[in-house]
Amino acid sequence: MTDVVMPQMGESIVEGTLTKWLKKPGERVERDEPLFEISTDKVDTEIPAPAAGTLSEVLVEEGKTVGINTVVARIDEGGGAAAKPAEAAKESAPPAQPAQPVSEPPAAPPVQKAPEPEAAPAPPPAQAEPTPAEPAGPLSPLVRKMAREMNLDLSQVKGTGAGGRITKQDVEAYAAQQAQAVAVPPPAPRPAAPAPSQRAAAPAAPAPLAPASAGQAKARIEPLSTMRQKIAEHMVMSKRTSPHVTTIHRVDMTKVAKMRERYKATFQANYGFSLTYLPFITRASVAALHQFPLLNASLDGNSIIYHNEVNIGIAVALENGLIVPVIRHADEKNIAGLQRSIVDLAARARSRQLKPDEIQGGTFSITNFGSFGSMIGTPIINQPQVAILGVGTVDKTPVVVDDAIAIRSICHLSLSFDHRLIDGALADQFMTKVKQVLEGWSEEAL
Repeated sequence: MTDVVMPQMGESIVEGTLTKWLKKPGERVERDEPLFEISTDKVDTEIPAPAAGTLSEVLVEEGKTVGINTVVARIDEGGGAAAKPAEAAKESAPPAQPAQPVSEPPAAPPVQKAPEPEAAPAPPPAQAEPTPAEPAGPLSPLVRKMAREMNLDLSQVKGTGAGGRITKQDVEAYAAQQAQAVAVPPPAPRPAAPAPSQRAAAPAAPAPLAPASAGQAKARIEPLSTMRQKIAEHMVMSKRTSPHVTTIHRVDMTKVAKMRERYKATFQANYGFSLTYLPFITRASVAALHQFPLLNASLDGNSIIYHNEVNIGIAVALENGLIVPVIRHADEKNIAGLQRSIVDLAARARSRQLKPDEIQGGTFSITNFGSFGSMIGTPIINQPQVAILGVGTVDKTPVVVDDAIAIRSICHLSLSFDHRLIDGALADQFMTKVKQVLEGWSEEAL
C-alpha cells in the first residue's frame, strides 16, 4: 500500500487545495499517470501517481485545502480492485424472494350527498413556508467558506459534481447570476390613470428617458481563484518583508541582436525552437552572480545564506496567474542549453506538467515583461530570494555613439533588490557586469 501525499510546490508553500480527482476509487492507475489536480499560489497543476496499482482509498475530497505531506489517498500496488462495499454486500446477501402481492379490498362506492346551499367561497388555507432543501452531497470547506463570504444560500445552488455535489465552479456561476439579477432593477409600476376631473387640470409630464444601460448589468462579481488568492498573499508578504529598491540600466544589445539574427535559422533547424534574447541575458546574469554572490544569497533572520548553486527562476505567465520554474545549475549551461531549458519549462508550465522540485530551490529570478511590449518595470522579489531582474523589450533606438547618431538595439534592465542586504552601489556594480557581458558579446560566449 502506497500513501499519496499533498506535495510541497515551493519553499514558502505550506498547504494546497485539492481541486479535482482524475481517478475514482477502484480504478487502475499507472505510475506517473495524472491522479489529481491541486492549486497553490505558485502552481495550478496535475499531480502524478507515485506508484502503479489500484486507487483503493480517497481521504481528501475535492475542494478541500490541506497541509503539505498530508495523506490524500492510498494506492494498492497489488493491482486488484477492491470491491465496493455496496457491491460486496449485494454479493454476500441471499437472493431476494419475490414480494407477494397483497390483495386490497374493493373501494366502497361513493355516498351521494344532497346539494348544500351555495355559500361564499372560503379563503384558501395559508401555506406553510417551504423548508429550504439541503444541498445534495457533502460540502467542501472551500465551498462553505465561499458561501459564507458571499452570503449565499447553498440550497438554491444546483450542483454539477458527483451525486449532485456543489463544486467551487457552481458557487461562482450562481454568484455571477445573482450579481447580474441584482444589477438589473425590476420594471417600475405604471401609475394609475387620473380621475376624469383631474385630467384637464394636471399637465402631462414628459416620459422619462430610459438609461442607455437599461437591461445590462453594471458590474459582475466573481471570487478570486485559489491560485490568484495565494499569489496575492505572496506578493503582499514579499513587499512587507523586503524593502524594495529598483535600479534601471540601459543596455546596448546590438551585438547580441546581430548574432541572434545570424544564427536564428540554423538554431531553429538544429534544435527545433527559436533563439530568443532571454538565454543571453540569463548567461550574463550568471556571470554577474559569480562575481557578486551576495545577490545569489538569502536571509534567514540575522544570518546570510550563501548558496553554492546558481538556480535561475524564469517567470512564466499563465492564463490565470504566474509561475516561476527553476533552471537548476544554470551556470553549467551554454546558450543552447539555457534556451532548451526555458522552452521546456515554459511549455510544461502552461500544460500543467511541472514537477514539484522544478518550482523550488531558485536562488535568483528573471522576469521578461518585454515579451509583452513593456519597456520598464519594477518586479517584486520572489521570496526568500533577495533580487529579481526585469527584462524590457529590445527596440531599435537612435542613440549618440562617438558624437554621432546611430541606430542601436536598446533594452532596459530593471533590478529590484532587498535593501536589508544589498545596497545601491552593489546593485549597480552587478548591473554594470551584466551590461558589459551583453554589450561585448562574442561568438566564443555561445
